[in-house]
Amino acid sequence: MKAILLAGGQGTRLRPLTLNTPKPVVPIFGRPFLHYQIDRILQVPEIDEIILSLNYQPERIEAVFGDGSALGTRIRYVVEPSPLGTAGGIKFASQGMSDTVVVFNGDVLTQINLASVISMHRARRATATIVLTPVENPAAYGLVETDSDANILRFIEKPDPAQITTNRINAGIYVLEPSTFDRIPDGVSWSIERKYFPSLVERHETFVAYLYEGYWIDIGTPDKYAQVHRDILEGRFHAAPFVAPSASRTSVAGDAVVGEGAAIEGPAFIDAGVTIQDGARVGPRSVIGRGCRVGAGAVVEDSILWNDCVVGANAILRGAILGSACRIGASATVGATVLGDRTDLTDFTRA
Repeated sequence: MKAILLAGGQGTRLRPLTLNTPKPVVPIFGRPFLHYQIDRILQVPEIDEIILSLNYQPERIEAVFGDGSALGTRIRYVVEPSPLGTAGGIKFASQGMSDTVVVFNGDVLTQINLASVISMHRARRATATIVLTPVENPAAYGLVETDSDANILRFIEKPDPAQITTNRINAGIYVLEPSTFDRIPDGVSWSIERKYFPSLVERHETFVAYLYEGYWIDIGTPDKYAQVHRDILEGRFHAAPFVAPSASRTSVAGDAVVGEGAAIEGPAFIDAGVTIQDGARVGPRSVIGRGCRVGAGAVVEDSILWNDCVVGANAILRGAILGSACRIGASATVGATVLGDRTDLTDFTRA
């Protein structure tokens, strides 16, 4: 069995963080995001190869994961000649396959039991199985209706209030039979939600839903990206490498240097090689990446710093997300904003 990860998007909603770092490898606690999806896949031993379907900065992604041997699997890369959409990307990545295929959208973080989804797919002898998840605000999503036996009835895109008959949405996880891929045209951008899936319904094929009510989030916006970190810090999602042995849910790397009078208030994560100078304070819900330096008297709260950032003396960060190697000047104040890699703010700046 093979798994396809659709990781070709440009991550435009996460800019400027994704200008130099493709969305599939943006760090979550210093670990490239796609690792968390691969963790799910590795729980199914019969999946013997993972195919990454790429388009944007593919060489950056391949440099992170290599051939997969370090993870105990095989990883193969296919690069779309142009963006092919979800269904087009699946067909392009699945050339030569005849066995069942597991597909993940490349921006979904979840703790789903993938083996259970595959088991349902086989028990129902389905042509396709789609994972659905409930949401609090169904008006913001395309909805998926099912009958009492979990058969898919229809997809409702951008519903009006009168059309909202369910709160279940496409979770971006599928189990598919490649025998149906011939209906997807070659070399054309083709939507799985608007074209491929409706064709299964129209042809009365066995197309079923697996309802998942556990943790699920799309990390594709700065707000959601920050929410993932808060969820891990506060124990709503359990993931490596965050290890919080204390009741405060605070993890400090063994080689981090914490100066005299400096304070760390959990939940927080301090990665390797970090220096927190005298009198500085790292407040709740902060993630400080490898090699960062927080200056004397500075305050960092509810913020995410990628690797090698420098926060000047007496600077204040509240609700900020900083890309790699940013420099925040002394006594600067940064609020709920996103700064791209190597941003340099002078002393006393307000942003």
